[in-house]
Amino acid sequence: MSKIRPPELEERLETGESLYVLDIRPRKTHQRDGIDGSQNIPVYDDLRRGDDAEFRQSLSKIPKGKTVVTVCKAGIVAKKATAVLEEEGYDAVTLSGGMRGWNGYQNGSIGYRLSSLLRRLVP
Repeated sequence: MSKIRPPELEERLETGESLYVLDIRPRKTHQRDGIDGSQNIPVYDDLRRGDDAEFRQSLSKIPKGKTVVTVCKAGIVAKKATAVLEEEGYDAVTLSGGMRGWNGYQNGSIGYRLSSLLRRLVP
């Protein structure tokens, strides 16, 4: 299963690459704090419980011709969405660190910089 780090996602979005950023968090959370241009299918709670039925029913909303970047709070539940998408033939990746990672990167937080350094040092 593939991941994408926040700096790479930002770069690919800035260059206009055709990505579909899929935020699976609850609708209100996405509206309050979502990546610009991201789409929302609020299945976080279902996937966290191991129930992917509603997500599978929503797959027709997701284009197959684009790389799908799944986003959740911390990147853990989004891995489940990525696995379903890959199983169904989508090109999908998980945003490493989820919105916490994205916001940490955007804000240049020391926590993000330290965790990023650790990821490079420890494979």
